[in-house]
Amino acid sequence: MTRSDFAFDLPPELIAQEPPAARDESRLLRLNRTTGSLTDHRFTELPTLLRPGDLLVVNNTRVFPARLLGTRLPGGGAAECLLVRRLEPVDADDTGNEVWEALVHPGQRLKEGSRLEFAQGADRLHGEILSRRFHGRRSLRLWTDGPAVREIVDRIGHVPLPPYIKRGDTADDRDRYQTVYAQARGSIAAPTAGLHFTPELLDALDAHAIERTAVTLHVGYGTFQPIRVERLDEHQMASEQFDVSAEAAATINAARASGRRVIAVGTTTTRTLESVPVDGEGRVVPGSGGTELFIRPGHEFRVVNGLITNFHLPESSLLVLVSAFAGRERVLDSYRHAVANRYRFYSYGDANLIL
Repeated sequence: MTRSDFAFDLPPELIAQEPPAARDESRLLRLNRTTGSLTDHRFTELPTLLRPGDLLVVNNTRVFPARLLGTRLPGGGAAECLLVRRLEPVDADDTGNEVWEALVHPGQRLKEGSRLEFAQGADRLHGEILSRRFHGRRSLRLWTDGPAVREIVDRIGHVPLPPYIKRGDTADDRDRYQTVYAQARGSIAAPTAGLHFTPELLDALDAHAIERTAVTLHVGYGTFQPIRVERLDEHQMASEQFDVSAEAAATINAARASGRRVIAVGTTTTRTLESVPVDGEGRVVPGSGGTELFIRPGHEFRVVNGLITNFHLPESSLLVLVSAFAGRERVLDSYRHAVANRYRFYSYGDANLIL
């Protein structure tokens, strides 16, 4: 299949620029992946759309403020870095120098040896470009005059909103671009299907006997990197780190053994569940590692029976994944329905339940 097989027309005004007033006020389009039927709902209806005994698996990664705004030294020209992933082991106390892979701007000026400074009030973070990497990335050394790099990044960094949100981040984004169950710090983007959940909705799911467990995939550039080739089988995903605990594996295996559905909250959860090893008896094996799995039509799903996800970019690996799960024509039909009915798209947009 080709990238252009996953194109569709999307009016730009449907790209959500702000979150809804309340997380669970989002709309929810239910797609039956067997029949292709569609029904329109609100996200608050989710407990009644699932079955008692269903298992929701969420991604409990936590977004950190990975976008750094600063200046070039000498001269003071503006500079911007998006921290993509750590390139060296974390020190025991997470202090001292850190080396990161970063997307930088202006790329043509930030060559090897370029010095940077990121400052806000008394907080100061120093940077040096060490080397060029592929697709415009750089190796960036960061250090401080005392506090841990992580501490300063958390204080002065900006929420890394996706580029299709055409505004600067605000203080509210530190809360709203984070799931209510986020725990494990490490993502540069939110697992956005989880943004719709509230503590009250989680309680309602519990009351309907819908079980829940968590895995971790730190969302990196791999989730959002564009497909630059026409043939899908030539696309290579960047690696992202995942972790499935023994407790989560046991919960998933118990659900599968009793014939209950395993419903992934988000494409990152789906990639985690489809990447984790499965033993000879079909049981999920706990563990951690990196995944470069690109799920496309023809993929045989081993663990996931249902999916909650947002509406994705045309020709993106995320749309390809959803199409692999529910069928390209059914998914594109559902997207045409979503456009015609003015659903909101992308990170702060509405949701899609596929069962």
